Amino acid sequence: MNHMEFLSQTVPADGHWPFVKMHGLENYFVILDRREVAKPFAVEDIIRICSTNVGAGGEQLLTIEQPSSEGRAAGAYATMRIFNVDGKEVGACGNATRCMAYLLLEETRTEEVIIETASGLLNCRRAGLRQISVTLGPISLNWQKLPTSREIDTLHLPLKSGPLSDGVALHIGNPHVVFFVDRLVHDDIPLFAPAIQNDPLFPEGVNVGVAEVLDADSIRLAVWERPGILTKACGTGACVAAYAALKRGFVSSTKVKVHLPAGELQIELIENDMVVMTGPVAFCCHGYIEGRLAA
Repeated sequence: MNHMEFLSQTVPADGHWPFVKMHGLENYFVILDRREVAKPFAVEDIIRICSTNVGAGGEQLLTIEQPSSEGRAAGAYATMRIFNVDGKEVGACGNATRCMAYLLLEETRTEEVIIETASGLLNCRRAGLRQISVTLGPISLNWQKLPTSREIDTLHLPLKSGPLSDGVALHIGNPHVVFFVDRLVHDDIPLFAPAIQNDPLFPEGVNVGVAEVLDADSIRLAVWERPGILTKACGTGACVAAYAALKRGFVSSTKVKVHLPAGELQIELIENDMVVMTGPVAFCCHGYIEGRLAA
């Protein structure tokens, strides 16, 4: 039985849900197949499932669902929904998309698959042994798209917190700010990033990236993610950091290596403000989650 065959089991009468846990550069996801289930999860379900104390433990809960009629017409094989540990749904996650794509490619036994998300259709394909490429974007610098509470110069963000200043605000299905520093110090990020994340300028909050430029085609990055987690990796954060570095003239190549605490992502900036992210996926475990609230 492969991972998708395990996930696709009928939920037994005792309400224990089969799950697979995966990670993309130590960004951990609990994944459930809900294509045959109509009832949505309650916020309490999501918080419990993501909990490392009483659940499977993950930074996000991902659900595989049937595509919409519009998505199906456009070639989508399935819909991915993404929920943070606080139960709130978000529109995009690059590492999650790679993991989901690998599962669906395993199920379809194909080289490419289209996944529908709240932020649009994502084209995904195999790029090597447990390596997945995802085309993301378009990346936007429009302040209304982010959104921000007032009009701002998104290429030179008018906010400062400690060493974080003159950032770039961008949208790639979710909101980001990228700050460039002379030297990336991870211990500083929890001290200064929350003030940016929770600033009234961002009514929906914002992911805060801190980047150090290494050379003309590589940067080092760490990301403080909504709702307040310093992650080992952030796929969309890597995409916008490479884009921001090119826009600000800090790199000269459209192919940028982004070094994250848990490993490296390859980012290629292509036409129409789109970006191709390539990186690894890995399996952790599978099992059953008690479905008392979800069944």
